Amino acid sequence: MDTLREGTTSPTDPHAGQPVLSLGPAPEKAAATLILIHGRGASAESILGLYPELNVDNLAAIAPQAAYSTWYPHSFLTPMEQNQPFLDSALRRIGTLVDELTGRGVAPGRIALLGFSQGACLASEFVARNPRRYGGVMILTGGLIGPPGTPRDYKGSLDGTPIFIGANDPDPHIPWPRVIETEATLRRMGASVELRRYPGVPHTVVDDEIDACRALLQRLVGDT
Repeated sequence: MDTLREGTTSPTDPHAGQPVLSLGPAPEKAAATLILIHGRGASAESILGLYPELNVDNLAAIAPQAAYSTWYPHSFLTPMEQNQPFLDSALRRIGTLVDELTGRGVAPGRIALLGFSQGACLASEFVARNPRRYGGVMILTGGLIGPPGTPRDYKGSLDGTPIFIGANDPDPHIPWPRVIETEATLRRMGASVELRRYPGVPHTVVDDEIDACRALLQRLVGDT
């Protein structure tokens, strides 16, 4: 496991200087690169634990660390201004990583994102605000950010991006109606979305989700 960079926390951009960990080949030498986004109270190291479970050949993985192990302080259903400046910093952090990868010669269609819980919320909001053809997006128990009634008038197209959404129902943090709203919004934006519901499952990642993510990533690396 390699640390790509380290730094200090800025009060206006708290996630900017945080470490990024990596596993697997260098992104420019891999068939695809996976950005793994951890949940609240977790770490880049913990979400990288999914990499060996996914077991996809020729796949690079990078995982950014959130400041204080939290991408934003309050529920994702809270008015967005109450989660600032952390939320904007988190979205900017993921955008910076994508830009750095493309600057190293990794095409956007070779970049996939996977997030769990708070990380899944961040992944879904990022791709909705920055639509393009990605290699894949895996939203594990999460959804678009903002209180009920938030306008979902995102501009642009996801251009067939394959998206897997797995969600527990009921879940103590992620209401099922928000999962449905997320699926509908991303589908309207041109993504190819698969949604799987897991009744009565705790707030965790289950084997069926790992299998679905592995299949998506194997298709991605196999397309090179």
